[in-house]
Amino acid sequence: MSAPPTEPGRWAIAVAGLLALATAMGIGRFAFTPLLPMMLSDGVVDLPTASWLASANYFGYLVGALLCTFQPWIWKRLPFLPQVAGPRWVRIGLVATAVLTLGMALQVPAAWPLLRFAAGVASALVFVYTSGWCLSQLARRNAPMMGGVIYAGPGAGIALSGLFASGMVALQWRASAGWLIFGVLAALLTAFVWRTFQEPGGQGAGGAPVPTTALRTDAPAGRNQILLLAAAYGLAGFGYIITATFLPVIAREAMPGSVWIDFFWPIFGLGVITGALLATRIPATGDYRYLLAACYFVQALGIAASVFIPTLAGFAIGSLLLGIPFTAITFFAMQEVRRLRPAAAATYMGLLTAVYGIGQIAGPPMVAMLLRNSRSVGEGFTLSLEIAAATLLAGALMYLWMVSAYPVAGRRASAQ
Repeated sequence: MSAPPTEPGRWAIAVAGLLALATAMGIGRFAFTPLLPMMLSDGVVDLPTASWLASANYFGYLVGALLCTFQPWIWKRLPFLPQVAGPRWVRIGLVATAVLTLGMALQVPAAWPLLRFAAGVASALVFVYTSGWCLSQLARRNAPMMGGVIYAGPGAGIALSGLFASGMVALQWRASAGWLIFGVLAALLTAFVWRTFQEPGGQGAGGAPVPTTALRTDAPAGRNQILLLAAAYGLAGFGYIITATFLPVIAREAMPGSVWIDFFWPIFGLGVITGALLATRIPATGDYRYLLAACYFVQALGIAASVFIPTLAGFAIGSLLLGIPFTAITFFAMQEVRRLRPAAAATYMGLLTAVYGIGQIAGPPMVAMLLRNSRSVGEGFTLSLEIAAATLLAGALMYLWMVSAYPVAGRRASAQ
């Protein structure tokens, strides 16, 4: 008789979550950004087409998030569907990410919108169920703030994909080779974390009881509070997406011929890693909405640096400031969801992710419209970035208003 499997420790869970998000977000979603200049150079897309490809991916992300949100409702009304736990959804999403990324290497442009859409669905599944399961498991082990390590994953994937793409540009490789390499890398990372994502002792995806020493929860919040949190979180999706989609292209337009252009995207990824790890050092006390407001303000500063200082220093500082709060925003928002809706965290994480996806979808088409109606590409990108920065400032003000309108009753207990 075989011995029962040993439950993974907190570091194994945190690292598995990091690598899962690196695969689904850093590769499945954001590898498109550093590969876009190569695709433009190869002549396989133009900027308006690239905007729609990006939107297809973001629309898929929205659909995946909605699936996560309504999954309990769908399964309740269709009892013949097999029960699929959170870790299994993560596995399904990771396998799909690898296959769909490899599919982009095929020279079939007509299939690319569908592939990018499906990759968006897969990345949302991995994000929501990795977040719910890993945060729950870490809370059971009295290590909730280690969740920040998980959210370093997208930054690691972004930095890695950016450095790989820089090397491929220097070697004058075609974009199809880049998609092939990233697909193989996604498959290897999936294999590495496969055994960690299993159901130890029958725990659920995100609904395991959370020790009261790990995170204090209020009584379930009213609908207005949840909707306001979701709306403010959605503004972050719109605010960052223009830079995150077009950063290498914007930099090439402002600094043609610079040898440093391809390093701005890895700098953004390093900023993401730094911010996520810094989030683990912040005590689980006080009000996360103050931290969210500060993060939005820092991202707005980063965008402003790219607009008003379109130089090597301006783009480097802007990339770093945009990256540092990127997944810290996600970490703080997901912890806020767990405070407000502890019994249905995964469902409401899906809701926030869906609204975030709506913000992302709106960004690239707006850029395409402004580029079409501007006197130059630079003018169109500048106006787009100014709108993005203003949106982030509006989100920061929303959080500060929510602090006043819906004060936290007491303080979170510090993690033991």
